Amino acid sequence: MFLRSRTRLGRAATVALVGAGLIATAGTAFAAPGAPAAPGSIYSPGSISSPSSISAGTRSYLVITAPNDTAGAKTAVADNGGSVFASYDAIGVIVAHSSVADFASKMRTVTGVQQVGASRTSDVPAEAANPAIPATPSQSVPTGSETARVDMTQIGADKAWAVNTGSSAVTVGVLDTGVDDQHYDLKANFDATKSASCAYGKLDTRAGSWRDTDTHGTHVAGTIAAAKNGKGMVGVAPGVKIASVRIAEKPSGLFFPENTICAFVFAGDKGFDVTNNSYYTDPWLFNCPDNADQAAILEGVKRAQQYAEGKGVLNVSAAGNENYNLASKSSDSTSPNDSTPVNRTISNNCLSVPGELPGMVSVSSINSSNVKSSFSNFGTGKIAVAAPGDNVYSTVPGGGYGSKSGTSMASPHVAGVAALLVSVNPTATLADLRSKLATQADDLTCGDSRCSGTTALNNFYGEGRVDALAAVSDGGTTPPPTGTVFENTADVSIPDLGAAVYSNIVVSGVTGNAPATLKVDVNIVHTWRGDLVIDLIAPDGTAYRLKASSSNDSADNVIASYTVNASTEVANGTWKLKVQDVARYDTGYINSWKLTF
Repeated sequence: MFLRSRTRLGRAATVALVGAGLIATAGTAFAAPGAPAAPGSIYSPGSISSPSSISAGTRSYLVITAPNDTAGAKTAVADNGGSVFASYDAIGVIVAHSSVADFASKMRTVTGVQQVGASRTSDVPAEAANPAIPATPSQSVPTGSETARVDMTQIGADKAWAVNTGSSAVTVGVLDTGVDDQHYDLKANFDATKSASCAYGKLDTRAGSWRDTDTHGTHVAGTIAAAKNGKGMVGVAPGVKIASVRIAEKPSGLFFPENTICAFVFAGDKGFDVTNNSYYTDPWLFNCPDNADQAAILEGVKRAQQYAEGKGVLNVSAAGNENYNLASKSSDSTSPNDSTPVNRTISNNCLSVPGELPGMVSVSSINSSNVKSSFSNFGTGKIAVAAPGDNVYSTVPGGGYGSKSGTSMASPHVAGVAALLVSVNPTATLADLRSKLATQADDLTCGDSRCSGTTALNNFYGEGRVDALAAVSDGGTTPPPTGTVFENTADVSIPDLGAAVYSNIVVSGVTGNAPATLKVDVNIVHTWRGDLVIDLIAPDGTAYRLKASSSNDSADNVIASYTVNASTEVANGTWKLKVQDVARYDTGYINSWKLTF
């Protein structure tokens, strides 16, 4: 269940949604049975087919073997009244379906099978056989200008943007309810080639399978990387790419273990740099190792998360919204949430996954006063860092915006800061990134009797509030630019293989000549950016080439900073950004650009 509740995980906490509409679904067939896996994938669909229907009473199980040793177990699944729905061979996890009551107990006696556990306490929904692709909601274009949101100023993101907005070579995976890839503030940064659905536990790469079935994932995505285009709002790292891996099922909205496993494996295979995980894996808030079903869930999700880490993925997660001391567990009355919850006694050995797994960067929530949010979980050794999660304003499907509260909203701030770190430290190891997040964080003092530890490290805030400015400024030693900034955020269409277009900035009030390090920030939305030639035109007509055309550069968009020696030019006057498309078939527009003197 995604983490967006004040009172318990799984209850909606939307404060205000602007411009959001209902999201419809349209039925579309799954990939053809036996279709080959994507190149480089570890999935093995050769023995897996999409069933034409799911019969009532079918349950889902995780069958766990040694990695790359699943063949015998797959045969045994069929021999014991089950079918293989999906298989993640490299980590030794099979997703099996069966309506046989003693399927799990039989499979536990099979040679080579290490663990077997039911992944849910409810039947597999009929939708698993033929998942619908969520429709794209009708889109509206924002009219409001970007504003300095308190959450961004708290973590210094507004100052970080003047230094580095993040690299388009960095990808953050949003593992959630899906993302509206056509939202005005997200489409420029969205990477459809790395997006998919893992709902129901099987990879679905059909176009649009990644779209939002709620509003949660789109909101998270905006906090991470909404574009800096002069409208709406700005994400922590507006220059990086975002990808969507939908793991929420519809209509239940739940995030089952097989879905999470699929998502982490996909994240590793696609080379994500960071993932954001604002959810816990249903149906158990805490999975206890002394229960065979929950032990299998623990093992399966842990293997998938470790697989992603092994591929260089930093995984960031929300700590949860129970106002619960994760280091002193005693009871749980909310699970299982897919059937009838029961009151049960638990211990600290019982873990919420993936958030409490080793290696996860777990995030607690603070409010605008830099105090722990009333709903945020906490615990000694359980919290890595803290970030704003109260009344956070971000994107929602259909081109709208809204405010939500929860550790779900805190976690993407940290994912965004991590993306900035990767942008300026592309060779950093996961250990380096975790260390930088910790050492660069701003200390927060305990102000509550339940808060224990020191100002530098405590059970409420971990290492402290993340610092976006420090992430892009060599640990905070490099100050942000102090020059005067002039910006034009008006859109200018760029015709295909047409005449050059211009966007003007009138500079006034600057004494003398322009600097030798005139900074030119360009944000252009355009498919196949190699078609574009970009020049800066000084007030006297002198042209400075910023970017030449390239027939080999097929990537989308130009989001870049250029430095121009304009010291011979008078600063005041009309400066122009000249853009021309010199090849056929691709179009776009100047989104915004600015000069820093």
